Amino acid sequence: MLDNPSGQHFEAAHRPTGLHHSVPKHHSADPFACPCCANVFAETLRLSSIDLAEQARRTPKAPDRAAPAPFLVTGAQLITMNAAAPAAEAMLVEEGRIAWVGILDDMPEAAEGKARLDLKGKVVVPGFVEPHMHLPPLAMMHGFSNIGPNRFDSTEQALAQLAEDAANTPKGEWVVGRQFDPSLQHGPDYLTKDMLDAVSTDHPVFVYNTSLHLGYCNSVALTLAGIDATTPDPQGAEIGRDAQGNPNGVLKAGPAMALVVRHNTKLKHGNIAEGCLSVLRQANAVGITMLCDQGTGMFQGIKELEVYQSMRESGRMTARFRYSVSQAMAQRWDEAKLLWGEGDEWVRRTGWKIVSDGSNQGRTGLQREAFIGIDGDNAHGMAYIEKAELDAAVETRLRQGWAVCVHANGDAAIDRALDAFAKAKAKGLDPAAMRCRIEHCSILHDEQIEQMAKLGLSPSFLIGHVHYWGKAFVEDIFGLEKASKLDRTGACEDQGIRWSLHSDDPVTEMNPLRCMENAVVRNMWRSDELLSPEERVPAAAALRAMTIDAAWQCHSDHEVGSLEVGKFADFVVLDQDPLTIAPEGLGSIEVLQTWVGGEQVYGDS
Repeated sequence: MLDNPSGQHFEAAHRPTGLHHSVPKHHSADPFACPCCANVFAETLRLSSIDLAEQARRTPKAPDRAAPAPFLVTGAQLITMNAAAPAAEAMLVEEGRIAWVGILDDMPEAAEGKARLDLKGKVVVPGFVEPHMHLPPLAMMHGFSNIGPNRFDSTEQALAQLAEDAANTPKGEWVVGRQFDPSLQHGPDYLTKDMLDAVSTDHPVFVYNTSLHLGYCNSVALTLAGIDATTPDPQGAEIGRDAQGNPNGVLKAGPAMALVVRHNTKLKHGNIAEGCLSVLRQANAVGITMLCDQGTGMFQGIKELEVYQSMRESGRMTARFRYSVSQAMAQRWDEAKLLWGEGDEWVRRTGWKIVSDGSNQGRTGLQREAFIGIDGDNAHGMAYIEKAELDAAVETRLRQGWAVCVHANGDAAIDRALDAFAKAKAKGLDPAAMRCRIEHCSILHDEQIEQMAKLGLSPSFLIGHVHYWGKAFVEDIFGLEKASKLDRTGACEDQGIRWSLHSDDPVTEMNPLRCMENAVVRNMWRSDELLSPEERVPAAAALRAMTIDAAWQCHSDHEVGSLEVGKFADFVVLDQDPLTIAPEGLGSIEVLQTWVGGEQVYGDS
């Protein structure tokens, strides 16, 4: 069941305007938005007096990394993703890089006598690249209990997990859940204070919706925050209320959530850089060796760069990190004189991110035609940036040498993005040369795909839309004809367009093999039907999208993404071959080991 099954927008009774780089008007209506759409945590950090830069300075450093000892990978089936030599039997690693890759009969003398990593018939692929996620929000939440649909089918089961958490938590301390998604978990549309009081009345209890744009809390948390019937709605947000006007525990948009969560002392005494390092380790467990944040600055502005630097200086990174800075903080970035491409192999700035609309499943993606059952001003979704400003931003940042990444979900938003890039190209700029991207790029028409090919633009698809929300798109949001134009990987593949897959974590969880399965199978959650099976792609194309093409989008294909001489020894050991397994089994392949720069960061010895 969807959070908003009737298709109506939730309105705050009195919504002031003018909140600094804030949620657009009616944004609290969107329970499915991604963290790059609004400053979800900014108000929490402000009210809690949390300084990310100060936290970053507390990050302990490891001793300087010594170059790993050389070794020879043998006994493996290597899928190199190098079109010139797609398969190999062995690989020599020296000083963290690939010194040779090929068949054993051609092994160079330099490999003689080296330690061997005998993988006993397992499969090796390049390390997976996650090209669109949100690191600071994940870092803040890394210690919270995951009660999402990947773990629990129903609200009842999720609440049982929270009750177990409460039983193991000292009285008075906070119990916090994350990833809750009533659109995918059987049960009510919202968690109320009464439901969470059943979890515990000895602890403040708070739950984040997977979008991070909705939160739910119990009576203890409301009392601690001093919220009652007389509390006004914060600017740009809404406190949910019952028929009598009393708070019901539902909090819509960041400023309302901040009134409660600012009292969680664990946030104040935490360390965001440590949380980032924890997220990297979690990513290693699903085979990710590089990931890219698409919205830097929406958390706490320029201080986030200090977090990234402290993460780098810690000497404890287990995955490489790339990031795009948010257009919402343009003035601050300009004042700081940021340049594209600054950084090294561990941390590098690779994009300028512009959010042009909301989310389709939240009915805020900007559409050519109205959503099913929606009337009024917002029936076609919302533009998060004026067209003239979008055109100017794309041109300005291309002139400055930035790779521009435009978030566009609805087909009208994609029209606007394509037009902005076309205008820039007409002025002598080259979006293709900077590998400019359209993020999510959800609803695509044939003529848009043709224009993307002409402009040299590259889409990155949130492929979980097909699997998790495909049924809702068909039945409640668009209807079958338009829903069939969702995430058109097959059509882009046919046009020779380079594309990638992403999770948008925390919207869906990072898991490259699951993303690959979604693209290859296109099955829908709790349905026996496939969505647009003609858009299915071969497993080889999906693997390419999660390795070399995602690395290319992140301007890192010269150093990662394939197993080639000179590149970093970033690779993953799998228990089965993703190119030959039944497509429905891709997501069940086990990641046995993950290696970054010739060092094992996950798995068995």
